[in-house]
Amino acid sequence: MEETFVIHNGSCQITKKSCNRNSHHMLPVVDWMSDIPRTGSETDLVEVQFKNTRKGYYHNSENLPLEKGTIVIVEANPGVDMGEVTLIGRLVPVQIKKNHINTERYELRNILRLATEADKQRAAEAHAKEQNTMIQARQLAKSLGLEMKIGDVEYQGDGTKAIFYYIAEGRVDFRQLIKVYAETFRVRIEMKQIGARQEAGRIGGTGPCGRELCCSTWMTQFTSVGTNVARLQNLSLNPQKLAGQCAKLKCCLNYETPIYEEAVKRLPSRHQTLETQDATYYYFSADPIKGEITYSTDAHHPANLQTISTKIAKDIIEMNRRGEKPAALGGKQSSVDMIEIDYQNVVGQDDLTRFDKKKNQRNKGTNGHRHDNRHVSNRQNKPQQ
Repeated sequence: MEETFVIHNGSCQITKKSCNRNSHHMLPVVDWMSDIPRTGSETDLVEVQFKNTRKGYYHNSENLPLEKGTIVIVEANPGVDMGEVTLIGRLVPVQIKKNHINTERYELRNILRLATEADKQRAAEAHAKEQNTMIQARQLAKSLGLEMKIGDVEYQGDGTKAIFYYIAEGRVDFRQLIKVYAETFRVRIEMKQIGARQEAGRIGGTGPCGRELCCSTWMTQFTSVGTNVARLQNLSLNPQKLAGQCAKLKCCLNYETPIYEEAVKRLPSRHQTLETQDATYYYFSADPIKGEITYSTDAHHPANLQTISTKIAKDIIEMNRRGEKPAALGGKQSSVDMIEIDYQNVVGQDDLTRFDKKKNQRNKGTNGHRHDNRHVSNRQNKPQQ
């Protein structure tokens, strides 16, 4: 039998062969203060996780003996819900502040009790209906002609309420849809609009790097990603390579952007030409991380490409300012096929919703040019009444 050592802070499970994640849930938080003795003045706030990435924060008003992984019953509106404790102690207020939750404006509910076997059985029966409910909900929305997609359905622990997560480009009038859902499923209905990135986080998966998706493991705040980030990093503007499983630009493109922005500041201006005794060289491309710049003798096409360091380029610019010209650029010869010639917006990369555009565009100009639809109406995680 394989010997197992479990680290109780919830970070991983160590065996003789590997280190595996101790929690099967998404968005785990490593309690790096778990080995610090708890004090009597510690907060009673507790983080509870429900299906996939949905989390909530509650008061342990009953002073229940809670640990990470404890299944609890919490207050809901209406009824009760069942979730798993994922964080306790000093880090819970930090997480609340990080998620921009105003505890003064929104009163946090309480944890009622520890979950019993009857509670777990009732919640399991409710969750077993989610897949069929989602399929039927999509059919009902399609029959009403609504331009929306039901991405996921989550039943409350007591089965009295269902949350329908949907994706839509604009506002959707689903008042009639809610009535149809209530009559069909006989539960209280709540609609929540989510984005494509949030849907990918709820579904989960593996990215091209071989790791679990960031949006389903640790990322809670989604920042906008533009193709200027790819241009800055000299990446090929191929939508199949830049897009993640959500069909949007990959969030990881932003990770190294500050480093590239700082490196670009150390490069000379791309409008600055280099004068030598044999030719005039124009900026062609650059590698900010390596600190190398490639120049061409033609201002618009690659010709006689020479790659030099940033220091040499600045030295030549300073010589030109003094009226001096070096005999030659003194760089290494570069091959044309090794250089990205130019970045062309051939498929509308400047529009982050280009993957969601409808095939039948009505508003097309007479000259065949497409209208650029830059309007994105997507209120994240706001339930519609």
